[in-house]
Amino acid sequence: MNIIICGAGRVGFTIAKQLSEQGHSITVIDTSSEDIQKIDDALDVKAIVGKATYPTILEKANAAETDMIIAVTRNDEINMVICQIAFSIFNIPKKIARIRSQDYLNPKFTTVYNKENLPIDVIISPELEIAKSIQRKLEAPGALDSVPFANNKIRLLEIFMNDGCSLINIKLKDLTKKYPNLDANVIGIIRDDKFLIPKKEDEIRKNDKIYVIINSSQTAETLEAFGHNEKVSKKILIVGGGNIGFNLAKNIEETLDAVRVKIVEKDKERAEYLASELNNTIVINGNGLDEEVLAEANLEEAETVLALTNDDEDNLMVSVLVEKFAKDEKEIEDKRTMALVNKPNYSLLQDSLKIDDLIDPRMNTVSSILKHVHKGTIETAYTIMNGEYEVIEAEIIETSELINKELKNSNLPEEVRIGAVLRGDKIIIPRSDFVFLKEDKVVFLANKGSISVVENIFRISSI
Repeated sequence: MNIIICGAGRVGFTIAKQLSEQGHSITVIDTSSEDIQKIDDALDVKAIVGKATYPTILEKANAAETDMIIAVTRNDEINMVICQIAFSIFNIPKKIARIRSQDYLNPKFTTVYNKENLPIDVIISPELEIAKSIQRKLEAPGALDSVPFANNKIRLLEIFMNDGCSLINIKLKDLTKKYPNLDANVIGIIRDDKFLIPKKEDEIRKNDKIYVIINSSQTAETLEAFGHNEKVSKKILIVGGGNIGFNLAKNIEETLDAVRVKIVEKDKERAEYLASELNNTIVINGNGLDEEVLAEANLEEAETVLALTNDDEDNLMVSVLVEKFAKDEKEIEDKRTMALVNKPNYSLLQDSLKIDDLIDPRMNTVSSILKHVHKGTIETAYTIMNGEYEVIEAEIIETSELINKELKNSNLPEEVRIGAVLRGDKIIIPRSDFVFLKEDKVVFLANKGSISVVENIFRISSI
């Protein structure tokens, strides 16, 4: 596909890198000559300095022959105008825009996004996506991430293997014997910063980060099998009442009745807004780095602490204060901490600061965009290892060459692993003699080099 990406920041760079490596023809536009130079030096893409709202610049980017435009500049209004021009002048078929302002995202006004008004096909809101991602993690304590597929019937769990797991040093082929009633399939392992697709003879080792496709109804049982008995937090403290903190608190109020949330927000006007919009959340106006404010918020009683301010350093410091308030080592271990961090280098501090999870807004946004780039029946995509691998859901349609074939004869690339299949309401962990049928929803792992092959195998035709 020919794709134009408007915006050469971290998100634009990452999307350009992944899509170009998947074989797409990519053009990146940005007003910053410095950012464009970085892309020009690092990636095999066409890079243009200029305003993407100018028709002449889009014309230079060959917009008339473009299949998709992705507007991820730092300005909502510019992203909207880019999509309008892309449609009105160049008739680009698919238009994706990143929009952050909550006012533009208000459900009352969604009718504006259509061909007659603002022709945006897909709106990506990083703050909403991150809030949903955090909520998934809260609902599956013990998992580093929990991602729904196939109408939430199938889940991908990311699990860290610690000392408490009895499965360490057990071969994968023996897991089924040990847990015959568990619908679970280990599709990937990160070990010593390298990703491997495990075989039956491979063992799970201490400090592995594993990716398991499961039956969603067995989430708690699966986590327990892999050594995690953590309970859903009943007391949550959010430091930072921006769009992420606000949307997370709102989601929790709507879905987790027994959970009590407190938000610390230093801006008085924003704190008043939060208090007026939220029903059961306690809002405290104050600085989240002030120990007196944290004491007022009962930090030591909080079971999960989320640092979600706009400042990376503040978020890391909150985690330091969590440790300071703890009475002993056990309390530190029992308390879950998450910090929003935009700068990738801060991940090096995660272990020393005892942060359970660093939240990267960039990869949340990239995953959200990628699932709309893949062709046709691919519904969901989740990226691993900065996009080296993706977990994908696709439906088998009547033109797919997989229909009526056994898995062992499917000619799938080596770097593809079928995780689970939803057939009607039944979850199937496929073995070598499994036969694919029309309308099966298949959840699988694929490396970036196999994506185009996978799309052809599934006979996916439209964008």
